[in-house]
This record gives sequence, C-alpha cells and structure tokens, in this order.
Amino acid sequence: MKLSPADFPKRKAEHSIISMVTCYDYTMACLVNQTNIDCVLVGDSLANVMHGEENTIPATVDLMALHTRAVHRGLQDKFLVADMPFLSTRLGLYRGTKAAGKLIAAGADSVKIEGADGNLELISHLVESGIPVMGHLGLTPQFFHAMGGYKVQGRTEEAKSKLIKDAVAMEKAGCFAIVAECVPSDVATAMSRAVSVPVIGIGGGSAVDGQVLVLHDLLGLSSFKPKFVRHFMNGADLVKNALNEYDECCKNHTFPAAEETFTK
Repeated sequence: MKLSPADFPKRKAEHSIISMVTCYDYTMACLVNQTNIDCVLVGDSLANVMHGEENTIPATVDLMALHTRAVHRGLQDKFLVADMPFLSTRLGLYRGTKAAGKLIAAGADSVKIEGADGNLELISHLVESGIPVMGHLGLTPQFFHAMGGYKVQGRTEEAKSKLIKDAVAMEKAGCFAIVAECVPSDVATAMSRAVSVPVIGIGGGSAVDGQVLVLHDLLGLSSFKPKFVRHFMNGADLVKNALNEYDECCKNHTFPAAEETFTK
C-alpha cells in the first residue's frame, strides 16, 4: 500500500525501515513499481546521472518537473518525492511556493528541501499550504561550491550539534522525514534520536530509520562507487554483454530469425 506523509513517523515508531531509491524516467519507474521499495525520489542528481553534469547545480524546476512527470506515469503504489533544485527555495515565498506547486502538479507527492538555514519559513509555508516537505541535511549537493566539494559533514562537535539542532528545527517546521547524507554514523543516529520523524540515511550508517541510494549506483550501472554505495548487481557488464551479443547476431545474420521476420 502506498505510503502517506503521516505513515513515515508511524514507520519509525514501529521500527520499520524505509527503503528509498532515486528514479528519473518512465521505464525505470515501471520496474521500481513492481518491487517492494517504499519511496521514490526524483533527485536533482538527475543532472549528473541523466545529463552528464559535474554536479546538481544545472537542474532547474522545469527539468525536475519533466522527469517527475515521467516517473509519476510509471508509478502507482510508491510515494514520490521531488527535489526542489538549486536556488528554487531562495527566491521568496511566492516563487518557492510556485516551484513546489509545479513539482506537485507534475505528480510528486511531496518535495525535498536541502538545508535548514534560510528555508524554515518556506517549509512551514508549504506544509501549511498542503505540500508535504522532506528535509535534507549533512552533505547538501546544492551547496557544492560553498562546501568546497563533496565532503563528509558533522565531524566536529560543533558541526554535530548544528546538524541535530537543524533536524529538530526541520521537524518543528513540518518536515515528515529528513535525509541525512554523508555524516558519521553516530551523528546520524543522534539526529534520529532527537526527532520523531524518520531520518533516512545515505552514507549515514545502519542505525537510522531508512536508506536511500541512487538507482544507477546500486544497480552497478555507473563506475561511481563512494564508500557508502553497494553495487547490488553488475549492471554495466550485463548491459554491455547484451549489446555485444546483439552486435554479433546482427553481423553473423542470426538476427532477425525467421520467427522475428514478417513474411506477408
């Protein structure tokens, strides 16, 4: 049964782990829809994965809406979250609400917002307007330049305390769940203990309330493999082998066969 925002804190209270993956297109969405995965994220990582960009900054609201609509068409039973892309939350309540509304109109069940500082008013406003919000703390890729690259966050006591305070503030603002990315496991655990909503980790250890990974990473379709990623299959080799077999069959005239050919 498809989750609702109210189900996320319930799942945490029941100690029931939430599984979440990214998805960016209709074909993959149809496959994910046939699995036990709980939640799907149209992440701004689509800029990297689908468009070959170096970071998530080039993702726009229009691009996010385009991919969100495609994924929505392939999902019936999964809760769908869409990322609010770079600067879309920093241009005032009106423009932030308009951007979030566009993603909801495209089929998202909620939006995800990176960072607490400067965003809490918008989060509260969106929630009060009927748009569920998932928070995101730790390594926030939209702050790539400010952070000086992709680095583990929360390694000092001061940084750890800030992450916990931000998690509490996001819950108070109305977030129904919070992603914790690339933080030490003890920090992610402390964040989870500080709030009643689930903390969903990506590089946050196993003692949190859920996990999220980029679909193409876990399928082994890319060579990207940071410490927190596990390849659950060698998808790249499977695809290359299939293409090479197709190439061979074309060139040795075994494809198409008689049963694959129209005769009348």
